[in-house]
Amino acid sequence: MSLALYLVPAGTLDATAAGDLVVLDGAEGRHAATVRRTRTGEQLRIADGAGRVVTGTVESVDRAELTLRVDDVATAPEPSPRFVLVQALAKGDRDDQAIEAATELGVDEVVPWQAGRSIVQWRGDRGEKAWRKWDAVLVGATKQSRRPRRPVLAPVVTTAGLAARIGTGATAYVLHEDADVPLAAQELPDDGDVLLVVGPEGGIAPEELEALRSAGAHVVRLGDTVLRSSSAGPAALAVLSAATRWR
Repeated sequence: MSLALYLVPAGTLDATAAGDLVVLDGAEGRHAATVRRTRTGEQLRIADGAGRVVTGTVESVDRAELTLRVDDVATAPEPSPRFVLVQALAKGDRDDQAIEAATELGVDEVVPWQAGRSIVQWRGDRGEKAWRKWDAVLVGATKQSRRPRRPVLAPVVTTAGLAARIGTGATAYVLHEDADVPLAAQELPDDGDVLLVVGPEGGIAPEELEALRSAGAHVVRLGDTVLRSSSAGPAALAVLSAATRWR
């Protein structure tokens, strides 16, 4: 079984070397000490979410923290190309399910999209609360999947903002059930951002689809079945990963 992984703020582990003592405190320390009941002599990993990860042995445990003797320090390389999931806001917890699974499948960035047909609206305090909830989902899924790098969560974008983002990336694919070209047939770039765009439950409005296409996006399909907004993004990430990272 793989070692448990805990996250600390980016930069915290920059000066850490083998043989050092690292204190895990705060919410992560309490979780390790009281919820997981970590004991002296156990091994675990601590990551800063930006690729830096230490593996070590627990030397002492308190009620709200533990001290780790570092055995090894590693830095995971930046992914290339980067996979960016643009997830339209959805009702219920479908968008939460989508970004959780996407994190487990290796997504590098998540962009919340306020699509024209999105029933959910992120505005004011409600929007800030929803954004923080998405961020917490990404953190939880990062730890569960033992990733040294956590996905970046971008600010929510409108369709105009999404079109502008497409123009700065390496390539973009809009998943659409009426497309003739399969995603699996696409040749991926060697670097840059690869955007995967997933619409809301009601589908992407025709004028939005045309705006994204005009910005340079390719409209593609996954297969012969229609997937929910919660499963389309993770399925597309699996297709891209099978062609690149999982070889």
